[in-house]
Amino acid sequence: MIDQVLAFLSEKRYQEAKNIIKDMNAVDVAEVFEELKENDERDISLRLFRIMPKELAAESFAYMDSDTQQGIIETISDNELRYILDDMYLDDFVDMVEEMPANVVARVLKNTSYKNRTLINQYLQYPDDSAGSLMTSEYVYFRSRLTVAQAFEVIRKTGLDKETIYTCYVIDAERHLKGVVTVRDLLLADPETQVGDIMKSNMIYAHTLDDKEEIAKTFSRYDMLALPVVDKEDRLVGIITIDDAVDVIQEENTEDFEKMAGMAPSEDTYLKTPVFKLAQNRIIWLVVLMLSSMITGSLMEQYEAAIATLPLLVSFIPMLMGTGGNCGSQASTVIIRGMALDEIELSDFVKVWFKEVRVALLCSFVLSVINFLRIWLQYGDAEVALTVSLTLIATVCIAKSLGCILPMLAKKLRLDPAIMAAPMITTLTDAASIVVFFNIAVRLLSARL
Repeated sequence: MIDQVLAFLSEKRYQEAKNIIKDMNAVDVAEVFEELKENDERDISLRLFRIMPKELAAESFAYMDSDTQQGIIETISDNELRYILDDMYLDDFVDMVEEMPANVVARVLKNTSYKNRTLINQYLQYPDDSAGSLMTSEYVYFRSRLTVAQAFEVIRKTGLDKETIYTCYVIDAERHLKGVVTVRDLLLADPETQVGDIMKSNMIYAHTLDDKEEIAKTFSRYDMLALPVVDKEDRLVGIITIDDAVDVIQEENTEDFEKMAGMAPSEDTYLKTPVFKLAQNRIIWLVVLMLSSMITGSLMEQYEAAIATLPLLVSFIPMLMGTGGNCGSQASTVIIRGMALDEIELSDFVKVWFKEVRVALLCSFVLSVINFLRIWLQYGDAEVALTVSLTLIATVCIAKSLGCILPMLAKKLRLDPAIMAAPMITTLTDAASIVVFFNIAVRLLSARL
């Protein structure tokens, strides 16, 4: 359907494009504008925006990326801009303002209400990683003395512009959060029952300065659609909805993946990040890993005599280092993910390490048997085969141990466990495998070296 709209637009068949787009989802409409922006079709984009139904145009605007939003804001009239801004939810409004240049922000704030300007300025004062930066003030609330019938009247009058109406909140005269009630609870209750009698008072809530990553975990743990946010005096100041929690989860996962790959996290998407910035994010870790890898070379220099006497040993080094790195990477990935999901705590250290050692022994036994048979059949040298097999067992055990110990140590030191992922563990395992390999070789093959 998106391709069909783009085809009609390229042929200037605007009425046909409008007929299709009016029945599309706002998210898909936003994708059409993204495609037009990438093709540098600003004039067509503006014309499409103006012929669309106003409600759909305003709704799809919230799903566009900041560059597309900026392009539209810079070309539409103040009246058109006011219509869009009046229809936006406050949390989307705040996200947009944070990403716009100062001159565009000035025009946006000029064309919004005094109430919105006040709330935006208030929200922008919260730290970027806090619950306050995610929340919206667009929620439904009641007093406990209202009847169910009166509560429905409040929803009908105020619910149109709210982020969600399914979950409603009960407050007192000082706006202290007293309870939560769902539309389902209201529908199943007698119309004359007071809201205070059916509300749940043991609700889950967050404070404005709580870390947004913990907020996302709360949503996941309790299967919530919305989470109330209170200030230090327990007054209800906003709610966080599930769509914002999902965005946080995606951001945190992306950041962890980048750290685990040995890169500094990017603040923008890949295609929007300049080449220089991408290189800058990667070069620091590359330098650190390169310098640390030189340790492996230095260690090999200590065994030049053994290598010169029995060159066959060198052919097994890549396999040993690669296997150790892979084993360490497997362990660290599982442990880091387990800690991110709160499945593994620091108090589980001994239990985790003992489990990984047992896994290592099972894996290394299978690998060593395969290698022993391969080397024996290929080279007919049982001593070398035994040396490599014993090294494999030791290397896998070391790698699995490092893979679980280092991420947990990082968390203990209040560092991000993701930095102790594959690149770092691989480097350490490489050095360990060289030391183990040649020490075992010197002892088992001493007569030949």
